Amino acid sequence: MLDKIKNIIEKDIRPYLSNHYGDIEVVSYNDGYLRVRLLGQCKNCPSAQITLEEVISEKLKVCIPEIKEVILQNDISQEIYDFAKKILNKELVSI
Repeated sequence: MLDKIKNIIEKDIRPYLSNHYGDIEVVSYNDGYLRVRLLGQCKNCPSAQITLEEVISEKLKVCIPEIKEVILQNDISQEIYDFAKKILNKELVSI
C-alpha cells in the first residue's frame, strides 16, 4: 500500500506542491489512516489544511479508496495555527 501511495504522491501531488516551493513526506499509514507532513514553504503555511483537504486527500482517496482519512502532522502549535487562520480570514484588524 505504501508503494501505491508514494507513487501517487510522486506523480500527482509532489509536482503541485513543488510549484509552491513545498514538498510532502509520508509519516505513517495504518488501517486506512495516512499521516503526512508538509515540507518547505508548505510546512508552516496557514493554508496547509486546505491544501491537505482539497489537493492531497482528494487525489489520494480517488486513487486509493482504502484510504479513510489523510491526517496532517502539524509541527506548529494550535495557537499559532488559529492565529494565522484569523489573519487569513481578515478577522484581525492589526497585529
